[in-house]
Amino acid sequence: MEASDARRRSRERGIVREPGLDVERRGPEAYVAELLGTFLLVFFVCSMVSVASGLGVNDFAVIGLVHIALLATLIYTLGSTSGAHFNPAVTLSLAALRRIDPIDALIYVLVQLSGAVAGALVTKVLLADEGRGVDYGATRLSELISGRPLAGLLAEFIGTFVLMWAIMGTAVNPRGSREWAGLVIGLALGLGVMVLGPLSGASFNPARTFGPAIVSGSWNDFWVYVVAPVLGALAAAFGYTAMVLRPQGREPRRPIDTLP
Repeated sequence: MEASDARRRSRERGIVREPGLDVERRGPEAYVAELLGTFLLVFFVCSMVSVASGLGVNDFAVIGLVHIALLATLIYTLGSTSGAHFNPAVTLSLAALRRIDPIDALIYVLVQLSGAVAGALVTKVLLADEGRGVDYGATRLSELISGRPLAGLLAEFIGTFVLMWAIMGTAVNPRGSREWAGLVIGLALGLGVMVLGPLSGASFNPARTFGPAIVSGSWNDFWVYVVAPVLGALAAAFGYTAMVLRPQGREPRRPIDTLP
């Protein structure tokens, strides 16, 4: 009876589990949630960076707090609808773990990139003068590691790894404390921003970099902000699966894995 009720609630939310797979198929409302969430994430972060630049302030502690509050709010309000990815690196990693259908993953990435462009564009409309000096929140390597893209690659890799590790431990692991997921994941992102922001700008999200790059035309070291987050998220996803989920017997299985 409980299982039947769970399936009914999943159908009402547009979520359908594939037989034999730990995959959730999503409906249109999930795509809209990812679009909205990524839009708000990029808009608030880029606006904060633009305003800080206009005021001559560059305090990554404050910027980190904005990330914590914002991501926690989005996870708690939209997590039950879309899973609250808002990040192509997260989506691709969960698709690799068979936690989301490949078609849904592709749509997620497309709407995330679209939401990021919209967020950066609104930032430019509101803060045309204030944000010009920082290309409306575009990510770039700081003077501390300027000319050393591999250092930026490592910083973005570590930050994304920590973020994805928090996602795996609280939102993916069935034994994780999901009621704390929003706070823990937000804190993981904020920690990365506070520590690594002065080095790489702390994107940890290809969409976060893509939006302002499109709007401003600034593509400096763009590959760093695509390659590093994807590799960092994949490393955390598969590392957590091997270290925690597999020993617990919680690793997702394919239909062929259940054949005698």
